[in-house]
Amino acid sequence: MDPSLVDIFSFAQLLGLLSFILGIAAFYQKNDKRLKILMLALNINHMFHYLLLGSTVSALSSLLSAMRTTTAIFIRNGYIAFAFVCTSLLFGILTTDYMWQLFPIIGTAIGSYAIFMLDGIKMRCWFFIGATCWLINNLLIGSIGGVLLETTAMSVNIITIIRLYKDDRILNKNLELK
Repeated sequence: MDPSLVDIFSFAQLLGLLSFILGIAAFYQKNDKRLKILMLALNINHMFHYLLLGSTVSALSSLLSAMRTTTAIFIRNGYIAFAFVCTSLLFGILTTDYMWQLFPIIGTAIGSYAIFMLDGIKMRCWFFIGATCWLINNLLIGSIGGVLLETTAMSVNIITIIRLYKDDRILNKNLELK
């Protein structure tokens, strides 16, 4: 997208900034359930953000992410993970006009695997990879809030991974002392 066409103060961009705030709050969580609940709010908000920016593929990927996250709050199942990954990929094949539009699809598929099959540090590492796909998408469509969100989410995610790693080391040391 031509940067001169991006209206920094549009309602769409303000929703993107709200997603940015929700993303920081989500990825700062050490508790997986709180992370998922905040991600749900983020996905719904981001869907409207992308619709207003005119990126239908990104909006539908966010809707699929919201459905996936809602399901993952209550159910952890490999078959459901597989169904969401397949749905993401099928959706991508059917809806994209350009190869670059696959970035949010791939990010959604990675997130689907991570949110259902992983937890703790591993889940956040996979989220980092998915966030990279979404960052590329946001750069391509001109989403200011999305770029801020993904770069910050990636940074906060790394910090949280380090925090969780330190917690694990402290726990393991305490277990060794007993």
